[in-house]
Amino acid sequence: MTRRTLSVSTPRAAVRHRTGAVLLALAAALSLAGCDRQRSAESAAPASAPMSAPPMGYGGAMKAQRASAPQAEIAASLSDEARGGETALQRFLAVRQDLNVEVPAEQLADAWGKVRDLCGTLKCELLSSSLLRETPQQPGNALLEMRVEPADVDKLLGALAGVANVVSHTTTSEDKTSEVIDVEARIKNRTEFRDSLRVMLRDTVTKRTMADLLAIQRTLSDTQAELDAIATQRKVLAQQTSKQHIQIQFTPKRALVSGSDGYSPMAHALRNAGDVLAESVGALITFVAAALPWLLLVVLPVGWLVRVLWRRRRPKIA
Repeated sequence: MTRRTLSVSTPRAAVRHRTGAVLLALAAALSLAGCDRQRSAESAAPASAPMSAPPMGYGGAMKAQRASAPQAEIAASLSDEARGGETALQRFLAVRQDLNVEVPAEQLADAWGKVRDLCGTLKCELLSSSLLRETPQQPGNALLEMRVEPADVDKLLGALAGVANVVSHTTTSEDKTSEVIDVEARIKNRTEFRDSLRVMLRDTVTKRTMADLLAIQRTLSDTQAELDAIATQRKVLAQQTSKQHIQIQFTPKRALVSGSDGYSPMAHALRNAGDVLAESVGALITFVAAALPWLLLVVLPVGWLVRVLWRRRRPKIA
């Protein structure tokens, strides 16, 4: 009886032991799952915390404002740059400077030559130059007209101030922006039209008559000629807007005569005495040349007639 009881009780104990192990494994798995859920909830809680955070006090609001200030400044600068890029427009100005300078009469030619030679060493294009030396009849003067790069304008004017006295300096500018934009738009449109005409001429699939081909060729030639004329106009505008037009008028320095107003009638009369005498002699010669024919035609016949009458009257008186 004792042996049978032992044989039956041994399998039951094994089953119980297995059941306990399974229950322990399930409990461990459930506990691990709960820990994982708690960890995921804790990790997700900071992300959602700002959404459910309570209202901040004065200190918290100031900290948030300070933190968001750099971002606001960056956004404002970016918006300003965007608006500036949309509204900014390059301007094309034709700048002109007219100067009148005085130089001693004996140094006029040298000053004019120095400024002209300096133009050759700078980014300067000499348009015209003239020199008239002083004569007894008229004072001397000189003129320089040039186009100068803006970077070299100060060098030229500085050298000019070293050899002459600037009496007047006038600067004017003319806005050529609308003309440049119009010319560039016309160049773009004419170029696209010319390219489309060339594509039509190279097209071998579409069947065209000889008259159509000649019409396309004629239109292409006219378009190219118009495009060349517009391109030339654009080059002229580029010269006017990329360089400054400078004109310098050289005049001899006038010496002031002592007096209340700088004018002496006697000195003026002495200087002009030779001219007055020459004009008087010339007028006399002109009068004699003009009166001589009338003298031959009128005075001589009248004198002969008076003489004849005088001779006839003489015997009666005797």
